[in-house]
Amino acid sequence: MEEKILTKLFGLKDSHTIDVYLKHDGYKTTRKVIMEMKPGEVLEEVKAANLRGRGGAGFPAGVKWGFVPQNIDKPKYLCVNADEGEPGTFKDRYIMNHDPHLLLEGIIIASYAVGIHKAYIYIRGEYENVALRMEKAIEEAAARRYLGKNILGKGFDLDIYVHRGAGAYICGEETALLESLEGKRGNPRMKPPFPASIGLFGCPTVINNVETLSNVPFIIQNGAGKFTRNGLLKDGGTRLFGVSGMVEKPGIYELPIGTSLKDIIFKYAGGMKKGKKFKAVIPGGMSAPVLTADEIDINMDFDSLVEAKSMLGSAGVIVIDEETSMLDVLKTIAKFYSHESCGQCTPCRIGNAWIRKIVERIAEGKGKPGDIDNIHRLAKNMLQKTLCPLGDAAAMPILAITEKFRKELESYIGN
Repeated sequence: MEEKILTKLFGLKDSHTIDVYLKHDGYKTTRKVIMEMKPGEVLEEVKAANLRGRGGAGFPAGVKWGFVPQNIDKPKYLCVNADEGEPGTFKDRYIMNHDPHLLLEGIIIASYAVGIHKAYIYIRGEYENVALRMEKAIEEAAARRYLGKNILGKGFDLDIYVHRGAGAYICGEETALLESLEGKRGNPRMKPPFPASIGLFGCPTVINNVETLSNVPFIIQNGAGKFTRNGLLKDGGTRLFGVSGMVEKPGIYELPIGTSLKDIIFKYAGGMKKGKKFKAVIPGGMSAPVLTADEIDINMDFDSLVEAKSMLGSAGVIVIDEETSMLDVLKTIAKFYSHESCGQCTPCRIGNAWIRKIVERIAEGKGKPGDIDNIHRLAKNMLQKTLCPLGDAAAMPILAITEKFRKELESYIGN
């Protein structure tokens, strides 16, 4: 039986309230940490759990926390990336909507481990109701003395604030998020320096995704060993797989890391909608390169998908059936990234704009010989040539589609 770490309260009446959370051992781990543990002990347990970031990059959370300098006369900050602007990704919204106190407890424990006294939840602008729910949860936690001054009478202070973005996908990139939090235009920064040393307001900063932090209470309460047994030794725990597209049962599925992609589609999500034939799948949010029917017998973990020349990313699984035109898929991707590019880097700004123009022209029946080659060339020119990963995020799915479905795309172009 698969253990539920993140979704155990989903479906319970009023699961978002502190009363329900406390009835199911909520904030028990906070008490354990603040009353019994030293910050360094918490940090080492998270490192041992091999908790890799759930936002897309998969960087180990404990290692990231360890980069923050301790002997420094500056405040330290925690920024929670709840922007979730990747198409096909909706897992963080479910956590914040159904179990907001789980996220808050993760923030408290992480902040205690690193010596942070102020945290911000940077939430996607479209998540109006979710933002209100998080603000209410913060009020409830403060009223029970789990937030604010002198938490549980042990001298640890922490305030958490919800900061609403304005709907820009680029602000999901950590340095653009920091710029936006500071009241500036959300453009990515040059790295180095990295946020761990110079982040929010020029101070050391930890940036973690919602799902990442929501795993922390389980790790500290149950130990790193139990966490890794739920997934893989070097890639611990479960993942929230957000399955959408042409399946019978779209939704959120919490499964061990390493679960087969084929099982996720055909066992858990009920297979193809109306018995249609499977064509392709985007395994990790729209920036992940597409996989074809003969590539889905693969484990859903970071390393396996990298080996398959795709990526786990945000674990947003988008299923495509035989009746869906890959030109339409390409058009959607090109339109999105062209619109969301901040314009700071020339390869991304110009490349995405030209790809969109060419794809839209093909869709209008005005394609020319050589168009697919030009799309491929423009996308390749964006790889690893921009300040942030948006250029790569646009290029990788476009390259995969033009390579794997070239004949179909060329069928839309007359001789």
